[in-house]
Amino acid sequence: MSSDAITIFDTTLRDGEQSPGCSMDTEEKLEVARALVELGVDVLEAGFPIASPGDFDAVHKIAQRYGDRTTVCGLARCRQEDIDRAWDALRDAQNVRIHVFLATSAIHREFKLKMAKEEIVRRAVEMVRYTGDKMAARSDITTPNIEFSPEDAARTELDFLCEVVEKTIDAGATTVNIPDTVGYATPNHFRKVISYLKENVPNIDRAVISTHCHNDLGLAVANSLAGIEAGARQVECTINGLGERAGNAALEEVVMALRTRRDYYGVDTAIRTEKLFPTSRLVAGITGMKVQRNKAIVGQNAFAHEAGIHQHGILQERSTYEIMRPEDVGYVGTNLVLGKHSGRHAFRDRVKSLGYDLDDEVMQSVFEDFIKLADKKKEIYDSDIQALVDQRTYRAVQHWKIVNFHTTGGTGTIPTATIEMTHEDGRRVQDAATGDGPVDAVFRCLERITGVSARLHDYQVRSVSGGKDAQGEVTVQIDCNGRIYHGRAYSTDVIEASARAYLQALNKVSEADGAGREPHQCEGV
Repeated sequence: MSSDAITIFDTTLRDGEQSPGCSMDTEEKLEVARALVELGVDVLEAGFPIASPGDFDAVHKIAQRYGDRTTVCGLARCRQEDIDRAWDALRDAQNVRIHVFLATSAIHREFKLKMAKEEIVRRAVEMVRYTGDKMAARSDITTPNIEFSPEDAARTELDFLCEVVEKTIDAGATTVNIPDTVGYATPNHFRKVISYLKENVPNIDRAVISTHCHNDLGLAVANSLAGIEAGARQVECTINGLGERAGNAALEEVVMALRTRRDYYGVDTAIRTEKLFPTSRLVAGITGMKVQRNKAIVGQNAFAHEAGIHQHGILQERSTYEIMRPEDVGYVGTNLVLGKHSGRHAFRDRVKSLGYDLDDEVMQSVFEDFIKLADKKKEIYDSDIQALVDQRTYRAVQHWKIVNFHTTGGTGTIPTATIEMTHEDGRRVQDAATGDGPVDAVFRCLERITGVSARLHDYQVRSVSGGKDAQGEVTVQIDCNGRIYHGRAYSTDVIEASARAYLQALNKVSEADGAGREPHQCEGV
């Protein structure tokens, strides 16, 4: 294989967000986009602009803010109104791409599209040309950046797939993406599909071949790597493997496979791998979709060694049982680092060593949080510092704020919560509620004060570090009028963390339209 670069096309904000329960509002998308740009992704698929006003707004703002640092992409079906909407969201940014798609497999032709092969080819060619004309109207664009995806390509007849790919390249597609939309392929199957296109499409050298593999059989990463072996030079993937159903190819796994086995693949990426773990943590926190402990690369156990033989080998030489170094992916364990007598400079150095570059104002706020935490617990761990930074760098809406609260509970008593809150308009409100337990009472009281009723969809508590005085991380997912909203908070008091996480979600409900999103609102490759 030749030694050249693989384009990393991240679709966390589009396909990843379509994963049930993973919807993000515009501010959350901007936060993830910032992390992805710092990670070094080549193309950032920011959303599906025609899907909703919220999606359009997010794509537009991401393109405006980051279009000079990466290529920002919007998805569109092969319809003029979709393409117009995508272009409206992208047109003022510097580096942009429009990604159009149309299904090609027999089952999609018959049951979803009800279109003949000839009609599909005609529509695909017309819409690729239409996209090119729209983009070329901007004087500084000489070669429009257009990606075409034949949806469900892995189940499409090879001769027809070749025809569609050839004609869309002639029409102006500069990238042809070959999706395994339903995760049907196996590595050998997918390798043969890419190889067949390389051998039988006369103009294939005029476009980059891309992969987009779903994980229904757990083979998304393996299939993506097989595509690279066959000549694909772009991989579409998501942080933590988020996506429809069982998800997509996990960016961190693809990137580290290519880096660790460069001797075999002979290719490289521009990803700053030391930012993989922090980015994974950010996405997990915002979406509420936690990473399993034994997840490759970014899981809590990825660099843990329990067996005595393994521990002995690691002590002698780490490479006996570790093919990657934890620091290569920015992995942070729970090493004890600081206490209440640690100074500002030591704290700043530790924050920087963890991979954070904070401005003076945020650093001061995090340090003040650290001092307060040090009064509550004797030992501060790296993971505690990460939690403090996460709280300060994630900018959540705060229409309501908790001033103080009190709860009672226990055997033979009625669990009760009393809460005092302030609103951004200056109001100060006190109320109380009872519930099945102190947490339930807190949630009911928050709903009474905010005037927002919701159904608790998911509630999780986990320890940030070890010890009885560890911070608890609480994540909640609520359903309000068919839309999903998330909240997350940290505290050594898990009831306090629960209250702040739930209030964060309720505040999002109070935001303008687009703060939540109906599941399965839009289709995609």
